[in-house]
Amino acid sequence: MTEKAHALLGPSGASRWLACTPSARLEEQFPDTTSEAAAEGTAAHALCELMLRHSLKEIQDAKYKRELAQLQQSKYYDGAMKEHAEDYVVFVLERLAEARQHTPDALLEVEVKLDLTEYVPDGFGTGDAVIIADGTLDLIDMKYGKGVEVSAIENKQMMLYGLGALLKYGYMYGVDTVRMTIFQPRISNYSSWEMKASDLLQWAANVLKPRAAMAFKGEGEYVVGPHCLFCRAKALCKAYADHQLAIDKYQMQHPDLLTDEAVSDVLDRAKDFTSWIKAVEDYALNAAVKDGKKWPGYKLVEGRSVRKITDEESAVKALKALGYSEQDIYAIRLQGITWFEKLMGKKDFVSKIGPYVTKPPGLPTLAPDYDKRPEISGADAAIKDFEDVPEIN
Repeated sequence: MTEKAHALLGPSGASRWLACTPSARLEEQFPDTTSEAAAEGTAAHALCELMLRHSLKEIQDAKYKRELAQLQQSKYYDGAMKEHAEDYVVFVLERLAEARQHTPDALLEVEVKLDLTEYVPDGFGTGDAVIIADGTLDLIDMKYGKGVEVSAIENKQMMLYGLGALLKYGYMYGVDTVRMTIFQPRISNYSSWEMKASDLLQWAANVLKPRAAMAFKGEGEYVVGPHCLFCRAKALCKAYADHQLAIDKYQMQHPDLLTDEAVSDVLDRAKDFTSWIKAVEDYALNAAVKDGKKWPGYKLVEGRSVRKITDEESAVKALKALGYSEQDIYAIRLQGITWFEKLMGKKDFVSKIGPYVTKPPGLPTLAPDYDKRPEISGADAAIKDFEDVPEIN
């Protein structure tokens, strides 16, 4: 399901290059590094594809067992990943069964390449699961990440996948509706959105095609927004830096203090600002270590180090010779909940160990008004703060 690293205008970055058209060419100056999360996602997708094709009898048992054994060697594989892949397979097959209730010959395509060159220069994508039935085209995209909840509503990546699938299969079944679904099992996020095929084609002609042409040429103005989060140029982008450093000026109620509006403005910026600072720090350190870059006013030094025992067996013998017991030497404690979930699988953990697990209320934190969590009062927060404080007699 991966898109070629050198594809300039890939669907996965569409929300960015559609909003900020020069960003695609700017990003070319920076390496496309693979994060641990991306590598984990690739492993999960490979497992999902293998299990789905096996369920569809596209591959025989022997090949399935051989390839599954290879995937199980990955450091990212665990019982939870297999469980999520099984859930994905069930979800796709349920959608296929639903489609075949009214279209007996409904087609399911797995990991299918979608050509977008009619609207996007050198553009293509890969659909995880595409179901084509009379009147409806159904796309399902598996997201294994858990850090950011992904919505299917007006999702530009999904719209490009939908467009590619419509161009490839639309004529076969007279498609008039495109349904796009995000399947994000690790955070129980299942988001669907429908769009008329005619509206999707109109958007492609009036918005996508001209914006993609600008992006391919590196034309247009830099536009800052949520799409900047995963931009490879974020650390050095001048427009992004200007945005982060330009705190709005409010009429001061007190000449030496920020107004309430100014504090809210800082809170609005805080998450993106700290992310940007981290991106700049990472870029500067990487350049100093790998390229010998000298930054004005800074030097490369050895950071804090943690002591460690290099020969545990000899150290234990020496400690025992001094009269220390194993209870003195070894720290024995129960493994964490995440470790047991990976060991047992989430379903078994919930059914067998769940009765012995509790989740206490979280500490109070500020969140924007659009956050889904219910609001608590300051008095409630103060009570929680002091619940665990021992009484003084």
